[in-house]
This record gives sequence, structure tokens and C-alpha cells, in this order.
Amino acid sequence: MKKIVSLLMVIAMVAASCFALTSCGSKDTETTANSDIKVGFIFLHDENSTYDKNFMDAATAATEKLGLSSDQVMFKTNIPETAECYEAAADLVDAGCSIIFADSFGHEDFMIQAAKEFPDVTFCHATGTKAHTEGLDNFYNAFASIYEGRFLVGYAAGLKLNEMIENGEITADQAKMGYVGAYPYAEVKSGYTSFFLGARYACPEVTMDVKFTNSWFDIAAEKETANALIADGCKLISQHADSEGAPKACEEAGVPNIAYNLDTREWGPNTALISSKINWEPYFEHIINATINGTKIEQDYCKGLADDVVQTLGLNEKVAAAGTAEKLEELKAKLIAGEIKVFDTTTFTVDGKQLTEYMADVDSDASFTPDTQVVENGCFMESTKRSAPYFDVDIDGITIK
Repeated sequence: MKKIVSLLMVIAMVAASCFALTSCGSKDTETTANSDIKVGFIFLHDENSTYDKNFMDAATAATEKLGLSSDQVMFKTNIPETAECYEAAADLVDAGCSIIFADSFGHEDFMIQAAKEFPDVTFCHATGTKAHTEGLDNFYNAFASIYEGRFLVGYAAGLKLNEMIENGEITADQAKMGYVGAYPYAEVKSGYTSFFLGARYACPEVTMDVKFTNSWFDIAAEKETANALIADGCKLISQHADSEGAPKACEEAGVPNIAYNLDTREWGPNTALISSKINWEPYFEHIINATINGTKIEQDYCKGLADDVVQTLGLNEKVAAAGTAEKLEELKAKLIAGEIKVFDTTTFTVDGKQLTEYMADVDSDASFTPDTQVVENGCFMESTKRSAPYFDVDIDGITIK
């Protein structure tokens, strides 16, 4: 009997030892102590860019929430979309980082290069398109259904235009908005189109002009572009660009402004109406917790309003139309419930016709070859085939200047 008990104890000890060694080597169940985690972040610009600051604030909040000390978190700022990104990633690996995140579209190829060279390090990248086709176990993409947030703040814009029409400040045929875009990429087109569709949901007469700066961050160019749109008769300005340029131009001209990433009321106390943003905290918590607990990271992470990953912020009651807050909550509930689809193809036309099919460039290649049918059941299925946007359709009602 004693021999049997002893044998059972030995078996139990071996089993416990094997479990402690992460299920006898199973990668998915490896665990890491919080104190052993070091996370590196690569940013295109610094805190002067609203886009990058949004990531920085989320990274700080998430790592503090998870109990990481300041020496476990490393920021590399002003890293261009060149080989400097690879070098920054390699430096972070040398510094002991087990997770490295980069925030700009043009960083992706250099992050993939680093992921191939350092297979034991996790590389995560925002706005990228290649994680689902690269087949790497340590490279991941992330974005959000920000088109939901753009639609919501567009609705707030439409309500404001309606109020201006009702008050006699403008006529219905003058309900034209302007949009400062960075580049004519799908990410920007998806954003401004959803913004426009949200505005038209409230104000059917609205039209919109779009001008591109061909830069993600250029204060002077963004301000100049906003001023040009205002001079051309635009009564409300929004943007997908990363500085205070457009908000400040609107404040000086007395034109309502709807921003992206940050509450801009400090720059436009009399004109800032509302903003939308991606809340990156849940994603950063996801990748850090997955590394700590040995669980899987989502290959193509994309969440929206329902998960509080897409948010609106900075509603300025003295600029917004009366009742905007309540109406936004009602519309938000309908979006979450699926009662309203942002890219419902019955709500827009292309060259006067309804979009019934569309081949999008989802599996990206150098030639941007269309490869995937994305119109299903009367809806353009944005960010469902991969996380990054691929809506690049020019719809009626929007004029590119």
C-alpha cells in the first residue's frame, strides 16, 4: 500500500511540474509574471499629434491599470515610416520588450521584418492590412469600427445644419460641409463617407467637399485647407488629420468644427462641437493580458461602439443643436442593435446607381488588386474581412477638390 501511495505522489509531482512548465511546452498556456513584462510602443509623431497622443494616453492608462511600472513601458516617438521603424523595433527587443506595438500604416512592413527576425517577441500594429495573409504567429493587426463613431458625429453635424437652416443662418442649398483629409486612402475615405452619411441621416440636403493635405500631420497645411474650404462656402468643417490646424481655423472663422481623437474645446471653445475617437485601452489590455496569461491575441482585432472601443467625446452644448446629446444616445443604441447599418447601400448611390456588388482590396498586394466581394445583403461590410478599412468608394454628394 505504501508503494502505491508513493508512486501516486511521484506521478502527482511530475504532473504538477509539467503544468508549471506551461503544460509541457504548450505555447498557448505559457504564463508570464507581470514583473517580467516589458512593452514597447512606436509612434509616428509625438504628443503634438492628436492621433499619436490618443495612443499614448491609452498606453499609459492601460499599463498603469495593469500594474506595470514606468521602467516596463518604453515609448519611441517621431519614428518615420522608413527603416527607422525596424531599427526602433530592434532596439526595443534589445531592451527586453516582449510586446512591441506600432501605430502608423507605413510602419507595417518594417514591423513584419522585425517579427520574422525575432519570433519570440509579439509585434502588434494598428491600421495595417497584412496580418491575416502573412501567416506569422507573432504578428497582429488592430483597428476599430470607427465608422460608427464618424456616423454618430456626422449626425450631430446634420442636426447643427438643420438648426442653422431653421434659424435662417443658411438656406438648405447652402448646407455644405468641408472635410480636411490626410490622404486619399481607404481609411480616410471610409471615415469621411461615414461622417457624411451620418450628417445626411439628419439633414438630407447636405453635401460635402473634401481636400487632402497629403500628410498625416501638418499644422499649417491643415489650417490652410480648412480656410480654403470655409472660403468656398463650407458651413461646418471636420477632418481626418492630426493637428490643431483645422480646429483653430474654425475658431478664427466662427465655423463649427467636428474633430477626431481628442476633445478640441481648448482650441475652439466657441466652435468645437464634438469629436470621435478609437479607445485603444481595451486592445492594449488584451495584448498584455494575453502575454501574461499565455492566451491567444486576436489576429485582426476590430471592435466598436458595443465594446466602448469607439467613442464620442467633447460634446459642446453651447455649439451643438438643442437635444443633440439625447438624439445621439438614441442613434447609438440603434447602431449597436444593428437596426441601422452605416454603409447600407440603399442610403447612397455611386454615379446615380445603387451599389449592388463591390470587389475590395482586402488581401493587399503591391498593385492593390480587388479580390473580395464585400457587399452582402444590401450592406457594404466594412472591416469584417480584416480589421483595417477597405471602403474606398466615391459616392454621390461628396466632391473631392
